[in-house]
This record gives sequence, C-alpha cells and structure tokens, in this order.
Amino acid sequence: MKITFQKLVIGASMAIGVSAIATIPAQAGTLTGATIGGTAASDYLVYDSNGTNTFAVPNSQINVQKVLDGSAVNPTGNVELAASSEKAGFNFSKNTTLQGQIGGKDITLSSLTASDWTSSYQGTTFGQYWFNQALTFNGFGSSVGTSIGQGLFASFVNQGGFQRFSDPNVSYVNQNDSTGLISIGLAGHYNAASLLGLQPNPLNPLQASEIVKYTYNGVTDYLFSFKATKSGLTELSDGISHSGNYEVSIKGVLPTAVPEPSVVLGLIGVAGVFVTQRKLKKAST
Repeated sequence: MKITFQKLVIGASMAIGVSAIATIPAQAGTLTGATIGGTAASDYLVYDSNGTNTFAVPNSQINVQKVLDGSAVNPTGNVELAASSEKAGFNFSKNTTLQGQIGGKDITLSSLTASDWTSSYQGTTFGQYWFNQALTFNGFGSSVGTSIGQGLFASFVNQGGFQRFSDPNVSYVNQNDSTGLISIGLAGHYNAASLLGLQPNPLNPLQASEIVKYTYNGVTDYLFSFKATKSGLTELSDGISHSGNYEVSIKGVLPTAVPEPSVVLGLIGVAGVFVTQRKLKKAST
C-alpha cells in the first residue's frame, strides 16, 4: 500500500509538472528601452489615454515607454514623432526617431523628411507612389496616371500633404513570439478624406495612415496602411485625431526563447520526481 501511494504521488507530481509546460500561453514581446532620438530629438509629443480620450502628457522617457502598451484590440496612448511638422518654420530636413529593442534586436522608427518623399521608389518617387496607393485603395484607382490624378497630387503637395503625413503617432510595437511578426500601431484619423484633399463622406470613410520609416535587422523601408479599425479614442482637444488604429507589420526575426517561471518550476518538479523515484527504488531493494 505504501508503494502504491508513493506511485500515486509521483504520478500526480509529474502530471502537474507536464501541465505547467503544456499550458504556457503564447507570449507577445513588446518594445523595451524606448528612447527618442534623431536630428530633431526634442520634436515629439506623448499622448496618454483614459479609455475615451487621448491627451498630452509631459515628454519623458518614462511616459514614452508607458504609453506604448496597447494592441490592435486595445489601442492606448501614442508617441507623435516630428510633432511640429504642420507648424510654420518646421525644418523638413530633420527627423525624430523612436528607438528600442524588440525580441532582442534593435529597431528604429522615424518621421519622414522632404528627401524621403522625393527619393526614388518603385519606379517613381516615394511621394507619388504613396499617393497613387492612397487613391487606389480608396476607390480612385482609375484616376492614377491621368490629369485628374496629377491634379489631386499637386494640390496635396501644395497644401502641405507631405508634412501632414510625415509625423507618425506610434501607439504600440509588439512581436509575436511564435511567428516573429512585429506589429506596429499607428494612431490616425478613421476618416482621413480631408487630409488627402478629398471630400469626406461619413458613410464611406477614406482611410490612410501616416507613414513611419523603419530600420530593423539591416533593412530600411516605409510602413503605411489604408485600412483602419476604430480605436474607441479621440484626442481631447480636437475630438477627431487618434480615432483610427492602422496596424502595419514587419516580418521579424524569431526571438530567443526564454522559459517562463512556471515552465522552470514545472521542470524542477519533474526532475524532483525522478530523484524521489530513484530513492524509492533504492529503499525497496
């Protein structure tokens, strides 16, 4: 009877240990060590949120890290890079960056400069490419390459469109530990028609995120989206900004696996069972 009871204890202990290993939830890594830099390192704003509104809070590294804790299903505050981009005297040759580590690798997210918009990209300039994509994804693809499309583009540029879409509001930077995919939230207007120089229609919102330039794992490129979900938030002072969440992504490098505390305890428990089992065998012989 004694040996039978001991076997039951061992079996239960192993089951608990294996269960601790088998029930590990999928983890999502977040940006760590967040800092602001670039050639215009002071040109940023931090917005916190209360679940209804976003509102400006003092610029500090602590607040920058704090507001980057959202996700697609729960966008929170955000960090606006190149916050003065639409103000008089803005220096469009400088940038503001958000830097940190994700999955153990460095990542830099940056505002855009004038040279980014005029650089060669996909057989044209980045500015023309992005605007054509904006028209196409919002149902105006037939105007791309026509005099109408060129007129819309010229009007967009003349009215400060480049500057308006160069100051991304980064709300989160997360990584799926299973796939390596890095997801970045960009807070913007759920209906961005007026920002594109088009007539707003509440029943058919036109959508376009601001652009963020990234450098990660030796690659530098641009990220943007033309599909938003409602964030459930609006900026306190204007009641419009940050109403849409645009998620963009990077195919990231799989992070190095680090066992959860529960896994370590489970493994220790299983190891302890085997040690106990050996002692019982010696005692019975």
